[in-house]
Amino acid sequence: MNYTSPAPAAYILEERKLRTNLELIQSVQQEAGVSIILALKGFAMWSVFPFVKRYLSGATASSLHEARLIFEEMGCRAHTYAVAYLPDEFEEMMRYSSHITFNSVAQYRRYAVQLHAHPEKISAGIRVNPEYSEVEVAMYNPCAPGSRLGEVSDAFAGGLPEGVEGLHFHTLCESSSFDLEKVLAAFEERFGRFLPQLKWVNFGGGHLMTRKGYDTAHLVALLHNFRRRYPHLEVILEPGSAIAWETGVLTATVLDIVESRGVKTAILDVSFTAHMPDTLEMPYRPRVRGAADPTPGKPSYRLGGVSCLAGDYMLEYSFDKALQPGDRIVFEDMIHYTMVKTTMFNGVRHPDICILRETGELDIVRRFRYEDYRDRLS
Repeated sequence: MNYTSPAPAAYILEERKLRTNLELIQSVQQEAGVSIILALKGFAMWSVFPFVKRYLSGATASSLHEARLIFEEMGCRAHTYAVAYLPDEFEEMMRYSSHITFNSVAQYRRYAVQLHAHPEKISAGIRVNPEYSEVEVAMYNPCAPGSRLGEVSDAFAGGLPEGVEGLHFHTLCESSSFDLEKVLAAFEERFGRFLPQLKWVNFGGGHLMTRKGYDTAHLVALLHNFRRRYPHLEVILEPGSAIAWETGVLTATVLDIVESRGVKTAILDVSFTAHMPDTLEMPYRPRVRGAADPTPGKPSYRLGGVSCLAGDYMLEYSFDKALQPGDRIVFEDMIHYTMVKTTMFNGVRHPDICILRETGELDIVRRFRYEDYRDRLS
């Protein structure tokens, strides 16, 4: 697809690619007999929630605002988990939630009476830490030593607190079904004794089933085997990246070429720190359409963001021809875990949010203006 957009920079979601992902995920859901729900922390583009709802079983929230967004824009109550709940928000949180998972036994006990007195049935769960993860980047590893995320098995020496109906674990990040198999073994070893008395178990996120090469047949078999052992349990998965994996791009424009001590930098109208923060946090090197790693004899440039942060750049890419101001740069796979993390640092212009419809029409669903920046401040 040769992207053009009506603004200098834009996130462009391709409706056709999103449908392809959702159809695959729906097939896993149906074949395995599980519930797969959208994790807003990875993809919260609510303009397509009605579309997503056709294929999935709901959505999961990590805050009051996410739960309200699910309730108002997807038309269902959220599976809610937060590291801690704010006392002045909890009553409203219950209004938007069908499930509420607590990060600690202490948090559950603090809110248990209020929760179980709510006129709408809300199922209570606790997040647990199976103390096993294949995630190598410490910042993204929920099972790192001393993790604040979830209770270890020692917390349940006296059994589960009364009224708890489910357990939740989340230890994966863009992982395979074979990683899940190992985590599941650790989970059952540490917490399996509680499963006969529960109603559901949530396998969390990180199941990148839409990535090329992911073994969905192995995933389905793994889920079938678990459900055979515990036929009374509802099994829930809440992938974040998988929903919008490789469904769209961030387009940018070269504004200037700066050279210093033999290093050329193409200054763009986007910012890595503001518009692609995971590239600096994870960190990872985004793919750029038509570009390659530094190649002798080819024009090579750092790609520089437009903010004043010194580290707002990516190391050299090589292009087939020299870049000029006005040239288009297309960053691949910039829909999941990108828009949800953007900031307005420096007040730099935020990219538009667009949808490329299956008809070929490009819809601008959001254009950011000065008021959006101003109203975040005081």
